Amino acid sequence: MEVTEQCVVALTWTLKDTLGEELDVLDEPVEFLVGGDDLLKRVEDALQGHTAGQTLDLHLEPEEAFGDYDENLIFLEPLALFPKEIEEGMTFEASALPKGCSQVPADLLYTVSEIYPEHVVLDGNHPLAGIALRLHLKIEGVREATEEEIGRGTVGTGFFRIAPMAPGNDTLH
Repeated sequence: MEVTEQCVVALTWTLKDTLGEELDVLDEPVEFLVGGDDLLKRVEDALQGHTAGQTLDLHLEPEEAFGDYDENLIFLEPLALFPKEIEEGMTFEASALPKGCSQVPADLLYTVSEIYPEHVVLDGNHPLAGIALRLHLKIEGVREATEEEIGRGTVGTGFFRIAPMAPGNDTLH
C-alpha cells in the first residue's frame, strides 16, 4: 500500500541538525496519521506515494519545521511562585503555571530554561525552533486509517509533540 492522505504510516527515523549532531532517534516504529495533525506538512508531502521499506532523507528549514525562535515567548517569573523541586528542563502547560505568573499565550508549553536565585526563565518556543533539521525516515508500514482515527485527526502521536515532562525525561516524540 502506498502512503496517501488519511492513511496510517509507521515510521522510524534519525533526526540531526545541519552540523550532523543527533537530536533524536526513533528505533521502534511509531504510527502517525497522514492527513491529520500528527506530522509536519513537509514530512507528509514527502511521504506521499512511497511504500513500506522505503527511506527518505529530508532537509527542513525552520519555517517547515518548528518555526523561527521568538524572543517574545521568553518570560521571567518569580522563583517563589514555583515548587521547590523545580529543575531546568521541566515543562508546564500554560494552564498549569502557578498563580501570579505573567499572562502567557495559552496554547503553548513552557520549558524552564534557566533558574536564578530570584527568577525562573520560561521559554514558550519549541525546543527545535529556529533550527534547520535533517531527517532520515524509514517507512516501516502503511495501513488504512480507521474512521475513529480520521475523526480525531490523530492516532495519538504527533511529530515531536512535546508533552509535559518529568525531570530527566527529554523525549521529543
